[in-house]
Amino acid sequence: MSQPSKGMWEPERLAARLPYLRRRGLMNAATRAFFNARGYTEVETPYAVPAPGEEVHLPVFALSPPGLYLNTSPEFAMKKLLAGGAGKIFQLARVWRNEPASATHAAEFTMLEWYTPAASLSDLMTETEALLRVLLPPTVTWGGVTASLETFERLTVADAFARYGGVDVLATAENAPALAAAAGCTLRDGETWEDLFFRLLLERVEPNIGRAQPTFLTHWPAAQAALARRDPQDPRVAERFELYACGLELANAFVELTDATEQRARFEADRARRADLYGVTWPMDEDFLSAVAQLPPCAGIAMGFDRLVMLATGAPKIHDVLWLPTR
Repeated sequence: MSQPSKGMWEPERLAARLPYLRRRGLMNAATRAFFNARGYTEVETPYAVPAPGEEVHLPVFALSPPGLYLNTSPEFAMKKLLAGGAGKIFQLARVWRNEPASATHAAEFTMLEWYTPAASLSDLMTETEALLRVLLPPTVTWGGVTASLETFERLTVADAFARYGGVDVLATAENAPALAAAAGCTLRDGETWEDLFFRLLLERVEPNIGRAQPTFLTHWPAAQAALARRDPQDPRVAERFELYACGLELANAFVELTDATEQRARFEADRARRADLYGVTWPMDEDFLSAVAQLPPCAGIAMGFDRLVMLATGAPKIHDVLWLPTR
């Protein structure tokens, strides 16, 4: 596994990164000022949790003694606070994901997450645009790509696949052979519809979005709803978006599912698949499901704060914007 060089605190190495790190400090302060001015309350939730999430492919860090894990997101905890009546809340949370280090990923990083009662997907996109215009310069460059924040593109997944992949992704939902035939590609051995969906997303869609301007990729197929509710106007899709800029995936957002029965069914399907693929399981977070049943209509977003700093500074690697990176 790739690791940063030892001695990142040594004067020469730290001096090279200090401009990025000082900019990070200013962005921390500006983020808090932005949300405070809009009536949000900053919260702090536990880092050691009994259930680190239910995403099928998300590798976690288990703690000793058994029964606790480092959290992969503060989402479950923050939604419990929402259900309890906390109102508009945000958090700059440390989170952990046990994946190989890369230019854009560190195993320990900072997630900016916020939730707004009664907000729509459009409301959340508008607020996200406002935040980015506060934190970033009008034009940003990263990885050789320059984007203007004057306007943001809002593009549905269906339109993106039609435009860049030449396929009707909703008409072929859950049918891997049909999606492969429509895309003019060969279905690999054991490749599921979800596998092929993400292969086409990675190869055909993502290289073409969020370049001249940031792109909100919206209304994901219902099979990729995660913790988002289905769109009442079109149940084939979920009220979810991801945000891209200069080739960086910055955020994932939902209009939150408030149906505890449907959430349990999704979790049980994901847990069965994760156990089958990786042999990993942990107790269901029944406390969270109880909270979902009392969750007010709301929308929430998780944004990679370190990547936002990379975008603001042009830093080539995520470890350049961490004070003392580990791996």
